[in-house]
Amino acid sequence: MATFLHRLGHGAFRRRWLTLLLWAVVLGAAGVAAAGSSGSSNSNITLPGIEAQKAYDVLGEKYPAANADGASARVAVRAPDGQKLASAGPRAEVSALLKGLRGSSPRVASVADPFKAKTISADGTTGYAQVTYKAKPAELTDADHSHLDDVLEAARGQGLTVEASGSALAPAEASSSAEAIGFVLGALTLIVTFGSFVAAGMPLLTALLGVGITTSAITALTTALDLNSSTSSLATMLGIAVGIDYSLFIVSRYRSERALGHDAREAAARANGTAGSAVVFAGLTVVIALVGLAVVNLPILTAMGMAAAGAVVVAVLVAVTLVPALLAFAPERVLGRPSRKKSTRPKTTGVKPPLAERWAAFVLRRPWKVLLFSVLGLGVIALPATRIELGLPDDSTKPTSTTERKAYDMLAESFGPGFNGPLTLVVSGSDPAATKTAVGQLNRSVEDLEDVATVAPATYNPTGDTAMVTLVPESSPASEATKDLVHTIRARAKDVQTSTGTRALVTGTTAMNIDVASKFAAAVVPYLALVVGLAFLVLILVFRSILVPLKAALGFLLSVLASLGAVVAVFQWGWLKDLFGLETTGPIMGLVPILLVGIVFGLAMDYQVFLVTRIREAYVHGADGRQAVTEGFRHSGKVVIAAALIMTGVFAGFIGGDDAMIKSLGFGLAIGVVFDAFVVRMTIVPAVLALLGQRAWSLPGWLDRRLPHVDVEGEKLGSTAPAASEPAPREADSAPTR
Repeated sequence: MATFLHRLGHGAFRRRWLTLLLWAVVLGAAGVAAAGSSGSSNSNITLPGIEAQKAYDVLGEKYPAANADGASARVAVRAPDGQKLASAGPRAEVSALLKGLRGSSPRVASVADPFKAKTISADGTTGYAQVTYKAKPAELTDADHSHLDDVLEAARGQGLTVEASGSALAPAEASSSAEAIGFVLGALTLIVTFGSFVAAGMPLLTALLGVGITTSAITALTTALDLNSSTSSLATMLGIAVGIDYSLFIVSRYRSERALGHDAREAAARANGTAGSAVVFAGLTVVIALVGLAVVNLPILTAMGMAAAGAVVVAVLVAVTLVPALLAFAPERVLGRPSRKKSTRPKTTGVKPPLAERWAAFVLRRPWKVLLFSVLGLGVIALPATRIELGLPDDSTKPTSTTERKAYDMLAESFGPGFNGPLTLVVSGSDPAATKTAVGQLNRSVEDLEDVATVAPATYNPTGDTAMVTLVPESSPASEATKDLVHTIRARAKDVQTSTGTRALVTGTTAMNIDVASKFAAAVVPYLALVVGLAFLVLILVFRSILVPLKAALGFLLSVLASLGAVVAVFQWGWLKDLFGLETTGPIMGLVPILLVGIVFGLAMDYQVFLVTRIREAYVHGADGRQAVTEGFRHSGKVVIAAALIMTGVFAGFIGGDDAMIKSLGFGLAIGVVFDAFVVRMTIVPAVLALLGQRAWSLPGWLDRRLPHVDVEGEKLGSTAPAASEPAPREADSAPTR
């Protein structure tokens, strides 16, 4: 591996203009493809195989005119204070509103009149109109969204209080502030780390290129693959973080090789062969974790994992090809002025060791105490994770300034907390008479349940063999009482099916959320076993050790459980919620834990590979166990700290967003990086290596003989240097002057 990447870095350095041109062509092609796509995304989550999805499939088959996949909007309307909707003035204004809704788009299929549909509250002040569309949410145009907004605003101007929710509303515009914050924090960290604007600019430039290619590709494929609206955010988040970090490690190693006396081209090639090898294997572990999301068998999660994995692959390719080329444009200025001055002065004695090296020495002096304190600390932080409650976000979790949240609150106040989460009972059989009998039994069975507010009359399809029954719970959609009610109704539906032979299913948004959350919870353990097992094999190959990969996996478990505990404490229990701008708290979105496990695992292996490969490199070259740890921290500690700070800054920038999932995921990833990089990798790792000593690097002979040697440490590079070293390109000819 090191030999191949050495040659690749050598070639990229020599043919810097060609390399730059090729990547510019790739970016341009991706941009053209994105420009030709509508890029419309959706926020719906479906999961084949669960009961709620099966019921939706039955409705799509038995009620084709209903178009279950079509967009919809629920427009809530309230009369002015002291008046009722049935009064002459408000009723005329509601009629004008309904007329406007019908004419807002040729894609509107129907608009239900609240007076005819009897969707008026008991006090007569509030009602709602259900608007259905012939098209899917992603097929609605900007003009459709704009005309709907205009109709609602016109009704507000007449004195009515009008709010709306549903998939027909325009999706919230993605803010670039999170990305901007991440880049600013990353730039500041790089400048402090390198002491050079040129060196700091290279990782930022390569990260921008990688993210540009990835997001353009996702935009081009969004409509064709029906990608979720969070897919691009996740890929961007990871692309920025790993794009900066991977380039950071190669640039840092280049500076180290120059300090050892290698010329610019050989230093770039050696940096690519050593740090580049670590980048490839670190990226491989991240890709394994992200591709492994497919084990959940959730199409949206699989797509998000694949897109994020694609962002990581692009980041790796950019790092090992474009970074050596960029180094050729500024071979000296990337060293920074202080480094260039140091190279012309005699070395002085008594220089204070780097902070990372001093920290490693502190840990090595008292490994048992440090290990116990770190493990206990992370264990305490992880305790809230035992009380995690999973769910999916609804309009109640949106900011109070949005029309969706206002509509939710208005309807909950006038119709009851459970109104925003109705359940749909789908009864379907081959015999209309049996279906009618089953509906009667099921209605009698559920009407007496404590948490049931109302049960509407059944609606039959034209053939009479399928019926829909709408049930409104007393409790709110996200409450435990509603979850218990769904399980109770399903148990009674099975009894009805046994006695009548007619299938009865429970669906609706609330039931779908419950099923998806349950599926996520059941998938975490097998997913964790899969990614840890595969990465364990990769790390055995990299480190040629059993104990080091085992320690890496156990350390990851500590960091991910601690980060989950922190997410529960803040986003579910509300600790310090004002500090993070949370208006409401509630169940953790079901996607978050499994995404957190996958991404934190990948990043944990990043730090493991970057830090421990340098320790192993020292060990391979003759240092004993403790000396190898000290040597590794001396060379890689500062860079790992910088990489962790950059990742933390990038992820923390997403906490300020409005999307509930991205907000909590950004927090979880930021705190997860802090725990893993600073507590596990920078503290627990040296403590464990000190206690294990030489045993840490032992490998059974039979396994050692069968494993291929990938040479991550660059042992073979001594024989691959060019026979004649060519002078580095003059900066005046290849880069603008400062």
